[in-house]
Amino acid sequence: MFQNALAQAADEVSACLEQALANYPDIALTHGMRYAVSGGKRLRAFLVVEGARLYGVYPRQSIWAAAAVEALHAYSLVHDDLPCMDDDDLRRGQPTVHVKWDEATAVLVGDALQSFAFELLARKECSPNTETRIELIQSLAKAAGGQGMVLGQVQDIAAETAKVPLRLEQIIELQANKTGALIQWSAMAGPILAGQDVSSLRQYAAALGLAFQIADDIMDVEGDAAKAGKRLNKDKDAGKATFVSILGLDEAKKRSRELIDEAEAALAPFGDKAQNLREAARFVIARES
Repeated sequence: MFQNALAQAADEVSACLEQALANYPDIALTHGMRYAVSGGKRLRAFLVVEGARLYGVYPRQSIWAAAAVEALHAYSLVHDDLPCMDDDDLRRGQPTVHVKWDEATAVLVGDALQSFAFELLARKECSPNTETRIELIQSLAKAAGGQGMVLGQVQDIAAETAKVPLRLEQIIELQANKTGALIQWSAMAGPILAGQDVSSLRQYAAALGLAFQIADDIMDVEGDAAKAGKRLNKDKDAGKATFVSILGLDEAKKRSRELIDEAEAALAPFGDKAQNLREAARFVIARES
């Protein structure tokens, strides 16, 4: 049931993104935007759609917020892959944008995707309520910018050149910003669309986001590059402190399972309606890509 729901959300968000890009000019920039938003698990989009469904908001409306977070996530990956950042040549099993086109095009594709995300949230199809659209835009801007994802990226870069390795609590803070902020926004978008309290899904997503990053660190050590669709062992090669390097592999796996238990516990008020979100939590630590 979960896999079907995940695949359906992926198909719906892909159709929404294509619809929204249909009027963009037929140039390399637009081709790069389409390329960057294609593929992937669409986990963030799924969290938006399923979180909204809990409150009676269905995909014909929630899909716009789901598409927005996927566009913003794609922008972050395009820029993260650049030579001045992680310098990766493979993403989702395909050449990265700066490899397929060039570095300048990749920068502009990322810029355009970031703006595109907020364009999607501003559409009336996203919500007929202006205040709701503003709240979505404001909260995504905070999650993505200097108080969230970008802050985490800055902390990550600083950690690479630090003479003293990060402590566990510093890595938790870094990853809560770099990876967790967008995951948390994705889960909270549903109750925001419904005008409801976000606390239960915020708690769920906080645990989920941290488990997601621990699983990434584990995958970097013992994953299959062909299945992951990206270069592995990057953190070890760079000498970066990770959950695995600090906790050890077995303890990191144990901690990820504990976090999934926390995430599932936060869903207790929703009963069986939240089963897909429970399955998503388990999927996060079992995935191979």
